[in-house]
Amino acid sequence: MTDFYDKGLEKFATGEINLLADDIKPVLLDVADYTVDLANDEFLSDIPTAAQVAIGPSMTGKTATAGVFDATSPYAFSAVTGDPCEAVAYFKNTGNPATSPLLSYHDSAVSGLPVTPNGGDINILFDWIFKL
Repeated sequence: MTDFYDKGLEKFATGEINLLADDIKPVLLDVADYTVDLANDEFLSDIPTAAQVAIGPSMTGKTATAGVFDATSPYAFSAVTGDPCEAVAYFKNTGNPATSPLLSYHDSAVSGLPVTPNGGDINILFDWIFKL
């Protein structure tokens, strides 16, 4: 499944999200510790800490053309340890998980997932991240 968090879509519609100007980050997720709720999950803090295996650095090379959001790929998470990762979510980083809006959730169509961390880097590949 690749889909949007409803409250993230509301923030797109009201101009609270600017994909090119905002600090957008991905988080690798262990789905054994998180059941996605696209209708109600709003902020990074809605994803249990145990499910957040690794938060990546800020995305670079961001583009938005014809409604398609993209960034530099492959994208690397450095020195990852922890539980297996089966999904990735993207969020706007505000520096506070309680105010960092969730944007999209992906548990398929992401090359490099699922993966079991071993302390090395984890690279994920995508043709594009999502289309609005």
